[in-house]
Amino acid sequence: MSDLVAPEAEKPAEAGPLPTEAVPKRFTVAAVQAAPVFLDRAATVEKACRLIAEAGAAGAKLVVFPETFIPTYPLWVWSIPAGDTRVLRELYAELLAAAVTVPGPDVDRIGAAAREAGTTVAIGVNERAAEGSGSTLYDTIVYLGADGCLLGKHRKLVPTTGERLVYGLGDGSTLDVWPLPIGRLGGLVCWENYMPLARYSLYAQGVELYLAPTWDRGEPWISTLRHIAKEGRVYVIGVCIAIRRDQIPDSYPFKQLLPDSGAWLNPGDSAIVDPDGKLLAGPAHEEETILYAEVDLSRLRGARFQLDVAGHYARPDVFELTVHREERPLIRFAAPSRGPRPTPRSGS
Repeated sequence: MSDLVAPEAEKPAEAGPLPTEAVPKRFTVAAVQAAPVFLDRAATVEKACRLIAEAGAAGAKLVVFPETFIPTYPLWVWSIPAGDTRVLRELYAELLAAAVTVPGPDVDRIGAAAREAGTTVAIGVNERAAEGSGSTLYDTIVYLGADGCLLGKHRKLVPTTGERLVYGLGDGSTLDVWPLPIGRLGGLVCWENYMPLARYSLYAQGVELYLAPTWDRGEPWISTLRHIAKEGRVYVIGVCIAIRRDQIPDSYPFKQLLPDSGAWLNPGDSAIVDPDGKLLAGPAHEEETILYAEVDLSRLRGARFQLDVAGHYARPDVFELTVHREERPLIRFAAPSRGPRPTPRSGS
């Protein structure tokens, strides 16, 4: 186990409100819209640590990074034909080699940066599964507390279309909300946010700070962020990689297959939204930047007077949701028998 893992924080506490005195009335959150150092894990981790320090110095108590920030989003899946297995194998092998193990030394390094900055961090990574063969990747959010400890992770439940050539399927064991001094923190990755039951599972766990790291941008994605904020009466932090064509090395032949959409392959469009669905910051377009916004969790309570989808608006007598939270390991070993081995019967 990593030195920075807090054993008592490996699973979230049962749902329920935090003590009122534990929640600061107002604090700053940050959405880091940036590009990774393409397929370079060590350099991208160092860039993330610099940005955590910058956001912490600006007073942010929560810093959120995009989907699969370390070491990059596999944007080639939208351009390379699925049958071109030679090229896809080469890129997968490179992505796997640059992926993050959770827990592990890269997570420790980011945790140290979080502790030094005094801020909670959520960061998207390509996670190399430590279980099984060690050769499967997951699209994962890693959560680190302001003390630098690993709180846990969420593996994306369903990769979207071309992403299924790269990622495995997460399970319900990581569909968590984390009760922290700054509030109840949870999130879904990219188009998981179009899964109504996944969203509802977070609402029912009392999420207050709802994270939506993504590769998506523009409309209707920005409208989706606003809808989730209004529906759940939550603060939503939507954050995307903003990356230019010149940040992909020319040594990758797939670069020639990418859409000719100008300098920016993804403009970002990160945004922070309040519980009424109004934009507090962003969308940030065609720039690497850090968005900041002040949140006030007391606003959630009043807003839920009108609409509480996991409370008085839920109608559990009509609708019922069961979330299977058990882990689904790739292999289980049966316990060996402890009794005496039977004596073979001799032939007659």
